[in-house]
Amino acid sequence: MTATAPAPSTARARVTASLPRLALVLAALLATLFTAAVPATAHAALTASDPTDGAVVATAPAQVTLSFSEQVAMGDDSIRVLDPQGKRVDTGELRDMCSGNTVRYGTALHTGLPNGTYTVAWQAVSADSHPISGAFTFSIGAPSATDVSLPTAQAGGGPVGIAYGIARYAAYAGFTVLVGGAAFILLCWRRGAAERPLQKLVVRAWVTLTAATLAMLVLRTPYTGSGSFSDVFDLDGLRAVLETKTGASLVSRLLLLGAAALFVAVLFGVYARRVAGLGPDEADRADGEAEGSTDGRPDGSDEADPADEAGRPDDTSDLTFGLAIGGAVVAGGIAATWALSEHASTGIQPGIAMPADILHLMAVATWLGGLAALLVALHKVPGIERVAVRRFSRVAFVSVLVLAVTGVYQSWRQLGSWSALTGTDYGQLLLLKVGLVAVLLGIAYVSRRWTARLAEAPTDAEAAVASVPAVAAVGQSSDDVSRETASGAVSEGSGVSRETEPVAVPADPERAAQLARQRAARESALEKRVRDADPDRAGLRRSVLAEAAIAVILLAVTTVLTGTEPGRTVEREAGRGSTATAVPDRAVKITLPFDTGGPNGKGSVRLELDPGRVGANTLHLWSESADGTPFDLPEIKVAFTLPAQDIGPLPLVPERAAPGHWTASGVQLPLTGAWRIDVTVRTSDIDQTTAQKTVKIG
Repeated sequence: MTATAPAPSTARARVTASLPRLALVLAALLATLFTAAVPATAHAALTASDPTDGAVVATAPAQVTLSFSEQVAMGDDSIRVLDPQGKRVDTGELRDMCSGNTVRYGTALHTGLPNGTYTVAWQAVSADSHPISGAFTFSIGAPSATDVSLPTAQAGGGPVGIAYGIARYAAYAGFTVLVGGAAFILLCWRRGAAERPLQKLVVRAWVTLTAATLAMLVLRTPYTGSGSFSDVFDLDGLRAVLETKTGASLVSRLLLLGAAALFVAVLFGVYARRVAGLGPDEADRADGEAEGSTDGRPDGSDEADPADEAGRPDDTSDLTFGLAIGGAVVAGGIAATWALSEHASTGIQPGIAMPADILHLMAVATWLGGLAALLVALHKVPGIERVAVRRFSRVAFVSVLVLAVTGVYQSWRQLGSWSALTGTDYGQLLLLKVGLVAVLLGIAYVSRRWTARLAEAPTDAEAAVASVPAVAAVGQSSDDVSRETASGAVSEGSGVSRETEPVAVPADPERAAQLARQRAARESALEKRVRDADPDRAGLRRSVLAEAAIAVILLAVTTVLTGTEPGRTVEREAGRGSTATAVPDRAVKITLPFDTGGPNGKGSVRLELDPGRVGANTLHLWSESADGTPFDLPEIKVAFTLPAQDIGPLPLVPERAAPGHWTASGVQLPLTGAWRIDVTVRTSDIDQTTAQKTVKIG
């Protein structure tokens, strides 16, 4: 049964009528996303430590604790505490003190530590798979000289980091070309499955993605650990990696690439042979082209095709549909291995962010990978039909729409504020990416104009190359051109010498090789002449080449962006995202929740600084337990720090005024600026924590 396509005017009217409703649905969806959001981050950030950075404590603490903005992976060696001589003074045993939404880890210290300055170095892997590290110092009794220098190298750096980064670039590029090349063939030019240049492009993309995934898997241990290539052979480390979310994602990607290999084999095997047996008219009908026709034939004829009567296969619709569905599932699964292990899987709304990230990756691959396939076809396959170029133009337009919607959502999710757009590396890279997309769209507009000219003058190329019978019929493959050229099927006036008799292969191997090179040169010259014969096609090829060049840069920027700390996290680390502004002639009032990790260790501290300006102030502290009753803490301490002027911490021990209430008078703040207030609470002999807040003192 033949499906009848609706009239173009009717279909266009339906689409136009549905646009307002689609716009309302999209607006409602975006409003829901923005109003339902709660603050969160993607990269993990160190939010607090006990002791704090630069603190001077009277007695040696029993342990060192670190608090993070999100879940992290840490091992026994992740926290190291060194004395002034560089000797480890921690027990080497990691303490998991996480509770509810509080992410805290610590390590116990040996007893009897002498006075002096101690260094804390830590390293972890955030939930989005990126390694993070840091170091700070604290002093017991009084600061002292230390032989330990704070590390300047970041986790995931060095030669191993470079190698891992190259593998990440290669993986994204391979995925883009693999998915985009296959989509170009199935959606735009089915006969391309039988063309060697496109086959080589897709197969090489599969090999690149597979090799890059294997490299990332074996480099994961040194990348998140010591940074030494020798750890590649650490089987225990590899086993530990396989137990992580990132390791499971990489293994899943390898399994899906096995399924992708089967897909590629069918696409370039059975499917390629099927479409290669179709004539040009049959190919157009198989592609579903129904422009001005009743049965899918490009000429509008209702007559049966001779190929149908001869029993040749003339319908690849079922096989195309099956390959399209199977390929989409496999491609979506491979894209999910990124979404499930990187930025989209952490932070706010992961249930929405991960599907959006999968759609974003698929749209990028369809657009940019299809662009690469189109460029190869225009340069290597003289017989590509104009209708294929027009189809890709429509596919690219839909891909850009998907990119716009998902990109805006993901950008808002990772930035969180306008200041992060210009004040963080992530925001600046995002602006660069937006600029590159704008340039790419501008060049794409030029390409669409060349495509329209091709559609308006469908016989230009045939008239220009009418003297070349090998390619006069639309749809003849480059392999056919090569065979006919080798046998002398080149007419006079083509610019290539005519061979009327088959060339005999001489017995001399050197002479045979020389003749083979000459034939190859003639074939290359003929293909170039055919390509350059149509000025519209040549113009399109140049604009597509410019698009591909910008796309390579865009893909590189996107890869860097996925490994850059999001703006939300940067602002939280800098304290800008949690700054309270003082109101003139009104006290500064803030509330700091805390959780020491011990029994009954949850509560909050309300702090009031009156009048909240430079000079003398009065401080009040009220502590409440989780049920809202006064919490009479064994100890509470406060410190004021002005990082911009390198002032502090200025320690303060308030006096107990009543159960759950402490006060201090004459609190001097010498300068205006963003002051960080550290409140340290102790709920038992060993359970304590520090909460921080930054306030602006005017």
